[in-house]
Amino acid sequence: MESSRARRSRRARPPRRRPLLYSTLACVAVLGATAGGTVYVRAHPLSGSGAVSSSGTPSAAASVPASGEASVASVAESEPEVDRDAMLAEAMGAVTVPGDAALSVAVLDVDSGDSATYGTEPFDTASIVKVDILAALLLQAQDDGRVLTAQEKAYATAMIENSDNESASALWDAIGQGAGLDAANERFGLTATEGGDGALWGLTQTTAADQLVLLQQVFGEDSELSEASRAYLQELMGAIAADQDWGVSAAADASAWALKNGWLARSTTGLWDVNSIGRVTAGGRDFLVAVLSNGNTTQAVGVTLVEAAAKAAVTAFTDA
Repeated sequence: MESSRARRSRRARPPRRRPLLYSTLACVAVLGATAGGTVYVRAHPLSGSGAVSSSGTPSAAASVPASGEASVASVAESEPEVDRDAMLAEAMGAVTVPGDAALSVAVLDVDSGDSATYGTEPFDTASIVKVDILAALLLQAQDDGRVLTAQEKAYATAMIENSDNESASALWDAIGQGAGLDAANERFGLTATEGGDGALWGLTQTTAADQLVLLQQVFGEDSELSEASRAYLQELMGAIAADQDWGVSAAADASAWALKNGWLARSTTGLWDVNSIGRVTAGGRDFLVAVLSNGNTTQAVGVTLVEAAAKAAVTAFTDA
């Protein structure tokens, strides 16, 4: 998250629940104070020819052709499944995590339905929560049988495309702050995300796995969100400001991505939370990716880490 002045500067240089998209205006001003972000004080092979039925006789599934060769179907069924989590963990092992930084990643191959998660710990959302805020607002509007107002749309555009904090604060209040976010997330299927206290939406806690669930609500058809709501969110996430198109987009072919990034410096440590979530197309396949990190010495260090993790995660699937 960054202030309007920071965005101009960057462009100038090119349960509340605890469980698979503000306190005061003075506080909001503090939230947007820093230059780079916001300060917040799954193989079981078939049995062979020895398999027997419950009667004690060789089962039909265990029969072998006269040639002694197993049928093609039996061979196919006996092939072990890939341990996607282990595969992702191996890929992350090749990513350099500097110093005391921490990293968690979740990825879904949209076409195959295969997914994997690396790390289960919670992280601050920073500005990636803005996708969740808008998803909650759209869900509430659906419930009320209405469309977003012109002002809500203006806030939504600024909040997603430019990561505007004041717009996020306005919509955070509109959804009922943390309680409203939590209620929507319960319906979305998020089980490890908890809205931030009071005005502190950027300190909402989440996991990479939960962010993958949110992305499925935004980009998948089996969603609480209507087709129109999903299309609206997807459109905004595909129009991120030029100075913010880093993160999971590093794993995409050309500009085949839709994303939201988040970054904030913790005032107690001076270290940075840097996160990125979205959909990318790589090698002609679509992936949903969530990368969360904290403990980065600078925002730039965090961006480098998140991009390396996103690329490694997607490559682990495309090369499998």
